[in-house]
Amino acid sequence: MTKKLKRNLKLILIALIFFMVGMLAPLPDIYKKGVFVISFLIVGLPILKCAGKNIIHGQVFDENFLMSLATIGAFALQDFAEAAAVMLFYQVGEFFQSYAVNQSRKSIAELMDIRPDYANLQKGEEIVKVSPEEVKVGDLIVIRPGERVPLDGKIVEGFSSLDTAALTGESLPRDVEKGDEVISGCINQTGVLIVKVSKEFATSTVAKILDLVENASSKKANLENFITRFARYYTPTVVIVAVLLAILPPMFMASETFSDWLYRAITFLVISCPCALVISVPLSFFGGLGAASKAGILIKGSNYLEALANAEIVVFDKTGTLTKGNFKVMDIHATTEHPEKVLETAAYAEAFSTHPIALSIKEAYGKKIDEKKVADLQEIHGQGMTLRLKNKHIAVGNIRLMQNLNIECPQLNAIGTVIFVAEEGKYVGHLVIADEIKEDAAHALQSLKENGVSRTVMLTGDRKEIALKIAEKLQIDNVYAELLPVDKVNQLEEILANKEKGGQLLYVGDGINDAPVLARSDVGIAMGGIGSDAAIEAADVVIMTDEPSKIAEAMKISAGTLAIARQNVVFAIGVKLIILGLGALGYASIWAAVFADVGVAVIAILNAMRALFLAHKK
Repeated sequence: MTKKLKRNLKLILIALIFFMVGMLAPLPDIYKKGVFVISFLIVGLPILKCAGKNIIHGQVFDENFLMSLATIGAFALQDFAEAAAVMLFYQVGEFFQSYAVNQSRKSIAELMDIRPDYANLQKGEEIVKVSPEEVKVGDLIVIRPGERVPLDGKIVEGFSSLDTAALTGESLPRDVEKGDEVISGCINQTGVLIVKVSKEFATSTVAKILDLVENASSKKANLENFITRFARYYTPTVVIVAVLLAILPPMFMASETFSDWLYRAITFLVISCPCALVISVPLSFFGGLGAASKAGILIKGSNYLEALANAEIVVFDKTGTLTKGNFKVMDIHATTEHPEKVLETAAYAEAFSTHPIALSIKEAYGKKIDEKKVADLQEIHGQGMTLRLKNKHIAVGNIRLMQNLNIECPQLNAIGTVIFVAEEGKYVGHLVIADEIKEDAAHALQSLKENGVSRTVMLTGDRKEIALKIAEKLQIDNVYAELLPVDKVNQLEEILANKEKGGQLLYVGDGINDAPVLARSDVGIAMGGIGSDAAIEAADVVIMTDEPSKIAEAMKISAGTLAIARQNVVFAIGVKLIILGLGALGYASIWAAVFADVGVAVIAILNAMRALFLAHKK
């Protein structure tokens, strides 16, 4: 509990003691009134001061003004006990509301408690504990077991397991070793790591995440803007109605007394406080943003959270989004030799190459290459390699190399890059190397359809035949391949022009070339784990786990948040209208009015807090 909440609780308890003395002690009437006034001032003075300040600054019609007006009116009617009770009850309700809001904010703060307190900077033989802001790119930092990774970098020594739950929502630790990249915000679990820093704290992963979360609430959803506009007109309207309620009936009906209708008007004012709406709807969206963060989905504003629920078209980049973005030997074919022999030959041919395709071949081979066995190695740019291996002339490369060497090869229609292998001028086999489709990509596409997405599209710079094969496998509706970055923007403009009114277009990408398209779409979604900084900056939503299936989960959280917010709007306005009617007709006292107002607010807030747990629902 915060200091402010503790102070408010003390004031409420002191005021309650005075109120009980006034109610139960056998005191003369004048002393009882004095005790009730003291009780009122203890809890009511801050409200009166706030109302006065707001009036001076031109903000007249708020709940402080309404409560001040209502209780002063009760004093004017000589209802001292009721005036004190109303303010006391109102402050009790405000306390519970503040406590509920504080708890929900605390839950999100704990959820996103990833800011590192310090970094262990290595200076020669000495290790100095410093602020993460003091560490520069290229410095070495030491991360011990149990410590939070303070900055992004590459491991130069050590191996360990990292708890990435705060960033990705994944409970399974990630094993890391020398050469692996680590991102700030994770917790080191087992071994000691020495990391070479690659980014300053201001541009690190943890700093960007904290900035996203802290600024997310500044971008309001349409429903939140509606509530703001509603309260702006609603409050002065009910004040005018209350004034008319106090004046008109006694003027035109001789049997009615002014005091009775003034009491009804005061009751009407108390009931009209819009705090349930003003607090609970933003809190619903705040909870939804927190639930998404817990699932490893960072949403940069309530407006984007709201838009996700209305997704009509989802457009995907291919590499790094639907595929893993790294090459792997997917198939090995041999004519007479064993497939392992074809792989070995290709690995020796690529012994000195650092090309991604060469690295994937050597990784698939997995054995130590004796470079001394390689002789007369010649690289033919854009085609492949020729060499002598075990006194045999070897050629390893693409179809153009085989054609130039007059080696007959089969015509293949494979998904990926085909590397042909020939010995002594004869084709002996080939490897198919491709970018792997992500494990959850097919499930992601299916989930989107189940969540109401009517069309899925792929925009990629890759070859058309590869794009079509992957699209067929994942059941993507439309494919546009061999696109330059400017082509992607133009194609997206065309898709945007043909979408339904009110429907939202989501674009999902990860590369620098995706930044313009991410910015142009209704909601841009970036893959945060391997995504480029430019893509993450341009995006409205960042998926820290790189899993496309998180898009559907984000849509579910969005729909759940909107449902909760709308429930609160209907419930709060509905109950208000009913009690307002009863108050105007004299069937609701001020006590009942405050109970209705505070009760509605507390119920709406408790309902809003359910949004925090939407990420657990599958």
